[in-house]
Amino acid sequence: MSGFFGVVSKQACINDLFYGTDYHSHLGTKRAGMATFDNGIPHQNIHSIENSYFRTKFRTDLEEMKGNVGIGIISDTEAQPMMVNSHEGRFAIATVSRINNLVELEKFCLDQHQQFTDLSRGTTNPTELVALLISQGKDIVDGIENVYSHVKGSCSMLILTPRGIIAARDLYGRTPIVIGKGEKGYAVASESHSYINLGYETEYFVGPGEIVEITLDGIRQLKAPNHKMQVCSFLWIYYGYPCVEYEDINAEEVRYQLGYTMGKNDDIDADFVSAIPDSGVGMALGYAAGKGIPYKRGVLKYTPTWSRSFMPVNQEQRSLVAKMKLIPSQKVLKGKEVVFCDDSIVRGTQLRDNVKMLYDCGVKRVHIRISCPPLVHGCDFLNFSASKTDKELITRRCIEQLEGGQIRNLEAYRDETTKEYANMVEMIRKETGVDTLKFNTLQSVCESIGLPKDKICTHCFDGSSFC
Repeated sequence: MSGFFGVVSKQACINDLFYGTDYHSHLGTKRAGMATFDNGIPHQNIHSIENSYFRTKFRTDLEEMKGNVGIGIISDTEAQPMMVNSHEGRFAIATVSRINNLVELEKFCLDQHQQFTDLSRGTTNPTELVALLISQGKDIVDGIENVYSHVKGSCSMLILTPRGIIAARDLYGRTPIVIGKGEKGYAVASESHSYINLGYETEYFVGPGEIVEITLDGIRQLKAPNHKMQVCSFLWIYYGYPCVEYEDINAEEVRYQLGYTMGKNDDIDADFVSAIPDSGVGMALGYAAGKGIPYKRGVLKYTPTWSRSFMPVNQEQRSLVAKMKLIPSQKVLKGKEVVFCDDSIVRGTQLRDNVKMLYDCGVKRVHIRISCPPLVHGCDFLNFSASKTDKELITRRCIEQLEGGQIRNLEAYRDETTKEYANMVEMIRKETGVDTLKFNTLQSVCESIGLPKDKICTHCFDGSSFC
């Protein structure tokens, strides 16, 4: 995925921009960049952050990044922000996007006699493509609407001008944008926690398809929000930082409620509940309260030297890194029946390795509880690093075996009341080597978030989508 941050300030913005962008490090591991305007003069820096921290790579750039307005981004994909010179003047652009019809739109732009310049990775930079679509409009707002009408997938963006920042949220609001206000001016971000320590308080949640301009004069709406929304449910379940708020709904409270609901309704006996850190902690705390059993830290995550950014391309090395980060507390676990809470199961390989580790250090029985329903579909709308293709999902492998080598009857495997669903969960349990395995229901997810189902995207669970 990606996360962006912007500042419109009465004073030099670089320190707020630097730290606010850094607070999005959990959303990207590959590339990062910052751009500012100083009296119309642009400044830009982009670095690879693979095997390094954002702060380490950008600290030496701070002196040259002048200006009171700026944007930054941390990404799992392309190099950005990009600087553009168009008929609307100079602007910088950063996007959180997934463009499924990239090849089709490449041809569309080339047929308009436009050209692509950033081919450093051998493919068209999606952010440059978005910039070209914007430049086709009679003004920036018309250009953004041109993006909305052409892109299949999703696209939220920040556009930096010498005057301020234009924030445009994805047409269906799949990814969030929130604005904070402080004495210095305004901050705009993917995640609301990123500006709290910088002296800003949440002022406004940008709506789906809404376009606003942020200057020192205030927030000016350029396009009203759409009524339809499909904000990604997985933001609350996993990707969002625990204290973040989307649509004014706190992620940690959602995770706690998911655990509480499951614990209250679970019929197994266990000595205590623990989390697969860090993403299972909120759920495990809720489960402990709902079930009425203690919460203990049976597994700990070692973070001082293992940054999330250190993620090798090779799958064997990725598996080793994932294993090295987690350390079991053997005396806490030995001889105990333990419930372990986690956010999801994707391939199943990491869970299988974790379970072996737990048994090796003497756990008597392992009960795995997952905060969301089984992932039956890969994500079609966001560039989540863990959103694998359908064939990589453990659910698809199990369905194929249960259906005699074919992928069919998916509706039955998505319904927790059917025998097909029960058979799939049982096969996943055997493959991962756990004693018992339960997933939360889609109804629990919707109720815990507190939005109507038609306002949140649940495509990875049930295949639904209205666009």
